[in-house]
Amino acid sequence: MRILVDIVHPADVLFFRHPLAQLLAEGAEIHIASREKDVACDLLDEFGLPHEVASRAGKGTFGLARELLVRDAKLWRMARRFRPDVMVGFGGVTIAHVGKLTGIPSASFYDADTAGLQTRLTWPFITRLHVPCSYAGPVAEGRTTRFPGVKELSYFHPENFVLDPEVARRNGWTQGEENYFLRTVGWGANHDLGKSGWSDADLSALVEKLSARGNVLISSERALPAHLDRYLYRGERSALHHVLAKCRLYVGESMTMAHEAAFLGVPAIYDGADHPGATSELAAHGLLAALRQPGIERLTQTVEEMLTEDRRAQVLAARDAYLAERPNLAGYIADAIRDAALRPT
Repeated sequence: MRILVDIVHPADVLFFRHPLAQLLAEGAEIHIASREKDVACDLLDEFGLPHEVASRAGKGTFGLARELLVRDAKLWRMARRFRPDVMVGFGGVTIAHVGKLTGIPSASFYDADTAGLQTRLTWPFITRLHVPCSYAGPVAEGRTTRFPGVKELSYFHPENFVLDPEVARRNGWTQGEENYFLRTVGWGANHDLGKSGWSDADLSALVEKLSARGNVLISSERALPAHLDRYLYRGERSALHHVLAKCRLYVGESMTMAHEAAFLGVPAIYDGADHPGATSELAAHGLLAALRQPGIERLTQTVEEMLTEDRRAQVLAARDAYLAERPNLAGYIADAIRDAALRPT
């Protein structure tokens, strides 16, 4: 079986890592089309996954539109050369277009039910779509399957991720102190157009509050003020989640990283404009706190609430209860890829 994998975001690397390992062990041939977006290529390199860069992340509406044309053309050439049995991706805009043109089956996994532009560009052309049960957005009618849980259970299920404290220590976790992890985003994705997040003043106030209590680490897609540079995470990209797992609290504009922190047993606060079904589901089950950008005063109040020992115990209990009822998604994803490759189009 020959599989072309479309990787456009760092989270895609984590999502597909274990399913691809299963398929490689069975003898599958895999070609990865990567994207220069944040640390996506760095993660692929550190995980030892060969890849071919198909595009660099565009900026703004015009930049993203231009990138889509470039990426579509590049993947079309890759598909002609590699001749895959199936193309897979998370979101899957490009594989949907190339699949329609070439007749190669395409399988997309997705969870952002607030990304209207992306779904309008993808669902009419995709062969198979897989979304969480909590997904409330439009789907590819007659071609969609729902799965229990959320995408992070492909990488962060306890069967797949094992914390290594020594890796955490080498990459920024300070033993003997409480550690706090912050994440800011660049607001450059197609589903982020017209949106914004924390101001430099808000981020500085948050850092000042938490640095008085311990070690602060920031992962950021955007340039930070010079006085915050010393807090930037500088460890290996593939080690970041070992560091995060040892932290006392996560606060960020990234819902994906809030989900990841929750499954690592770390109290997490997501503060953002979009609240897709997956995030709402985890918040409803008590795994994280989800805010809708209420301002720094309310955010810092929530930080205090999440730092109590009672809240920490509640998060761990909620995570364990959630995991007890939902599967390791890596096997499901591998099965879905096999099925898409073998099913007649």
